[in-house]
Amino acid sequence: MLLALCFFYSTASWAHGPTRQKVTETVAINAPAAEVWAMIKDFGNAHTWLPMVESTEIEGGNEPGAMRVLTLGPGIKVYETLKKYSEEKMRYTYRIPNETHDVAILPVNNYSSTVSVKANGDTSVVTWKGAFYRGYPNNDPPPELNDEAAVAAVTGLYQAGLAHLKKIIEAPE
Repeated sequence: MLLALCFFYSTASWAHGPTRQKVTETVAINAPAAEVWAMIKDFGNAHTWLPMVESTEIEGGNEPGAMRVLTLGPGIKVYETLKKYSEEKMRYTYRIPNETHDVAILPVNNYSSTVSVKANGDTSVVTWKGAFYRGYPNNDPPPELNDEAAVAAVTGLYQAGLAHLKKIIEAPE
């Protein structure tokens, strides 16, 4: 009996679900923090600085609980909810509600993210960090929905978005 219990508990520890993944990307931008914040502060203007977003629809402005719909292409939409917003701290936090999310677009579940701007003298640093679970919630995920796919997709999104933000702010007029 004791042997059976030991075996049960040792195998049960192997059979766990996914672990929360985290990604943080930063970019230094040669512009004052107020100028950078002015570009990204409106929750409904993601299309102005994210190259993969064609348009943004918003309900609720910059108030917690606001909903935005990002259109990435014909019939490809991502729904996001604003959780926290601080004009003073130049940051906001949002999440993708699981009930509206298609893992074929972004292979994650329980996704939340924070975008912030910090002054660094006359320049600024933008940080975009997120936490999420892989797109497949059970054991043995298919390759396109595993931890590596989720981290790669979010990392790619953050890097592309921050690089584009830097480019449009630093571009000569």
